[in-house]
Amino acid sequence: MIIALANAINIIFRAYTILIFARVIFSWIRVDPYHPTWGPILRFIYQATEPIMQPIRNILPSMGGLDFTPIIVLIGLDLLRGVIINILLGLA
Repeated sequence: MIIALANAINIIFRAYTILIFARVIFSWIRVDPYHPTWGPILRFIYQATEPIMQPIRNILPSMGGLDFTPIIVLIGLDLLRGVIINILLGLA
């Protein structure tokens, strides 16, 4: 039971990581958020990732157009995932 929970948490964290990578890629290619095909996908990605990205962005100083927020969020998510998985596997 606990191993299944650990696997589910791992999948959720990996899916969120993919959303952050997608957000970075979409920021590079500048997709129109009102495009009939890509717009809903882009808006979903931004709505899903913004609650975690914005607080980090508020803390970081401006780097002249470079946004290191995704890197910090990805590192933090990976550390949090590792801690949660290790705790759960320690209970198994």
